[in-house]
Amino acid sequence: MSISNADSETGTTLSYGVVEGSVDFRGKPSVRSSSGGWRSSGFIIGAEVSEKFAYFGVATNLITYFTGQLGESTAAAASNVNLWLGTAAFLPLIWGSIADSFLGRYRTILFTSSLYILGLGLLTFSATIPSACKDQETLVSCVSQFKVTIFFCALYLIALGEGGFKACLRAFGADQFDEQDPEESKAKSSFFNWLYFAISFGILATRLISNYVQENLSWALGFGIPCVSMMLSLFFFLLGTNTYRFSTGGEVRQGRKHNNPFVRIGRVFVAAAKNRRETSSETLLIPHESSKQFRFLDRAAISCDSAEVEEAKAVLSLVPVWMCCLVFGIVYAQSPTFFTKQGDTMDRSISPTLSVPAATLQVFISLSILVFIPMYDRVLVPIARSITHKPAGITTLQRITTGIFLSILSMVIAALVEMKRLKTARDHGLVDSPNAMVPMSICWLIPQYVLYGVSDVFTMVGLQEFFYGQMPIELRSLGLSMYLSVIGIGNYLSSFMVSVIEKATSQPGQVSWFDNNLNQAHIDYFYWLLACLSSISFVSLVYFAKSYVYNSPK
Repeated sequence: MSISNADSETGTTLSYGVVEGSVDFRGKPSVRSSSGGWRSSGFIIGAEVSEKFAYFGVATNLITYFTGQLGESTAAAASNVNLWLGTAAFLPLIWGSIADSFLGRYRTILFTSSLYILGLGLLTFSATIPSACKDQETLVSCVSQFKVTIFFCALYLIALGEGGFKACLRAFGADQFDEQDPEESKAKSSFFNWLYFAISFGILATRLISNYVQENLSWALGFGIPCVSMMLSLFFFLLGTNTYRFSTGGEVRQGRKHNNPFVRIGRVFVAAAKNRRETSSETLLIPHESSKQFRFLDRAAISCDSAEVEEAKAVLSLVPVWMCCLVFGIVYAQSPTFFTKQGDTMDRSISPTLSVPAATLQVFISLSILVFIPMYDRVLVPIARSITHKPAGITTLQRITTGIFLSILSMVIAALVEMKRLKTARDHGLVDSPNAMVPMSICWLIPQYVLYGVSDVFTMVGLQEFFYGQMPIELRSLGLSMYLSVIGIGNYLSSFMVSVIEKATSQPGQVSWFDNNLNQAHIDYFYWLLACLSSISFVSLVYFAKSYVYNSPK
């Protein structure tokens, strides 16, 4: 590839306008003036907004579909929602590996978006199947098994497509900014902020439109609209093809024995274990500064090349942060499940003739994000930058820890509001009336939703930037997949916790924390438990953040 004679190690702009390490859609070296930057990322942001409209059009009100159309209990419905959300957020680890190994981000996006659209179409079809059947012997109403089978097949086909789409689209968007150029490097940090800002518009729209359509018009139409939105997302993405930069991963790919990142990283750990008896003088020295960490992996350099050892070290250094953030993933799972079920029991009327669906209250998450991101990017960051002299104002780990602290406050407020709701139900004699409306406005839930949204601005955007920036260039799809897996495993853990607590508290003479009659249940206990776990997570992350050594892009 032809590049300029500028010193690439100094981070100066390439004099001939050729972007190192990337090509255009024709396979020729990317020209800075006609590719990448905000020009290309605009198409990607448009695709992301439309996709999030589709995804949250299904996810936001899914628990209502489970408990209503499919007739499941509250605990079973919450568990099913968490399992699905967890799968959708965990699959990016697999797709990220596939994209980084051989398929590439662009082709992975095209393939998985096709699966995504197929799943949404099948989900729409499942909603047209009659919900009830009659058992010929008992004449008891039941849910059609055919409907349930088609529904779950569609749901997990959506998870399969969505997992690959989001694993690659954000990494592909960040690839449009050259880290060796000072201006584009600064713009990349803003890209993650404004991407999340734009996504929140899509989520806000679907929470206002899809939730209303699903509960007041038709579930089939409510699922059909997200299907059309996903088609629009694919159209937006294809529209920008001529302007995209396609990362070649530099020259580090050459001479490698394995393209699969899991295989390469696994080889390093196996080789280090095999060579554990070797003395330090017999190991090959690695000249990179980051090799000062995890020196025990240097023994792998006898049979692995230095780039592979550095990859393994980079991934291993992220594991403590990743583990500390898993509790945040559990907290993240509560908005579309128990927050929504709380609202179902409260006074949802905004006029004598109009009631809002409980899931619609999630718009306050999106609204708080829309309000706070411009404040953060245009006010807080410049102030912090003038104090710390860091391009992003504060480090990504400082941003993440701030978000986790706010999530603790959100859980505390949620627990206090639930305690008040239970007291109101007792005071009005509604403890044994599960379908009765508790005379307490649903607006009491707004503060926990708002704090939840502001927490997202710090934690979610911080996690994206951290896992993308701290991964070697070749593994950045995998890096963003690690960020998404925080949410995925958090949902799995939430489902596991709900199942264990449901079994432990459903003993004879006891009322389950997640009883179908929420006026007897104790979701507040669950919120207090999450607040305590989040506090431990917060303290642990602060401890690891103090000693974390940031890797510069190689």
